[in-house]
Amino acid sequence: MDQLALDLMAYYDQDATLRAERQVDPERAIRRAEFLDLLRAEGRRTLLEVGTGPGRDATVFAAAGIQVSGVDLAAEQVRLARRAGVDAYQATIWDMPFPPRCFEAGWSMSTLLHVPDSRFDAAIDAIVSKLLPGAPLAVGLWGGVDHEGASERDVITPPRFFSRRSHDRLRRMLARAGAVERFVTWGESPGWQYQWALVRVRHRDAT
Repeated sequence: MDQLALDLMAYYDQDATLRAERQVDPERAIRRAEFLDLLRAEGRRTLLEVGTGPGRDATVFAAAGIQVSGVDLAAEQVRLARRAGVDAYQATIWDMPFPPRCFEAGWSMSTLLHVPDSRFDAAIDAIVSKLLPGAPLAVGLWGGVDHEGASERDVITPPRFFSRRSHDRLRRMLARAGAVERFVTWGESPGWQYQWALVRVRHRDAT
């Protein structure tokens, strides 16, 4: 495991309890409800969450009857998620303990922003590999400008690595996973807007 991952683990282990108590952003909660409506409309029952944290989103999906499995880099986040009843595992994006193409949908909020541009394609491929063709994949990130480096906002040490992307560039990067059906942003700060995308998964080996 590289130093970037070790630093993220250290940060999120320290942040776990506060994160579990923090309310999800209201705008993101709206997108979550819309995504849940989509899962119901399409009859999808299984969901992979990448970056499950303490289970704030997973518990909402599970309460609605969705079978959720999640992964997170930080052991303390996983412990809290399991305590909340989530089927959660400590793993990186690249070693998720699930067979290929076994989930009907995917959800990943504020996780891929910690992946450097140099590894983004590999990370998207790893997530897509666990999803069925045609699965809806929701991805949320902070961005709006192109910038990579340690966060200047963090008070916990070590600070987190962020890879922020402009809206247009992120849309192009996500298109590797499939058709970008929706792309919405909110927030007033140009460099720290939240980007939420719905991608319809297409496997690269599809003919």
